[in-house]
Amino acid sequence: MRSYSVTEEFGMSGYVITYFPLRGRAEVIRMLLADQGASWTEEEVQTAHWFGGESDLKQQAVFGQLPQFKDGDFVLYQSNSILRYLARKYGVSGGSNQESALIDMVNDGVEDLRVKYIRFVFFEFETGKEKYESELAKHLSAFERILSQNCNGTKYVVGDKISYADYNLLDLLHWQLHFFPDCVSSFPLLTAFMDRISSRPKLSEYLKSEARNKRPIMFKK
Repeated sequence: MRSYSVTEEFGMSGYVITYFPLRGRAEVIRMLLADQGASWTEEEVQTAHWFGGESDLKQQAVFGQLPQFKDGDFVLYQSNSILRYLARKYGVSGGSNQESALIDMVNDGVEDLRVKYIRFVFFEFETGKEKYESELAKHLSAFERILSQNCNGTKYVVGDKISYADYNLLDLLHWQLHFFPDCVSSFPLLTAFMDRISSRPKLSEYLKSEARNKRPIMFKK
């Protein structure tokens, strides 16, 4: 396992993200940390070692999956559990029980579409691309509608403060744009949302960083 540190860009911290040299399931965690002014160290696991059974970490991982997240001595797995843990820690999980529930709802919707995307890329890319693209507008229209119901789409998915669902939605849209670069062009609120969230100073710095942009979104097919 090779260790790669981003501390040169973002300072020192007790946080450690252990993942493959990808954006993948760890990217939204990085985005939240960067935007909140936190820092972390990356420990990269090479895919050949992981899938070849050469990494002891696979046996230690609770469900045999990465990312792994360390906050000092505290170790956590499952990307959305990590995301919600950090959201509570940094106060971006909702200002009330109702807000928190709505944020969870939006995040679940994001994950539903992410799962569809992964299935499409790895199992239906050659035969199902046209079908996926034709259905994508329907899926994105749900998020456009959600935005329209909160301050006419001028702020966040829920409330007047950024939440972990905003980061996850932005990351999901980056995934979609990779294969379908025009997919949000007919959704003005989603387009403005992407520009608005991406322009937050600390997040913008991260999104433009070499550390981030050298990582592919997913494993190669």
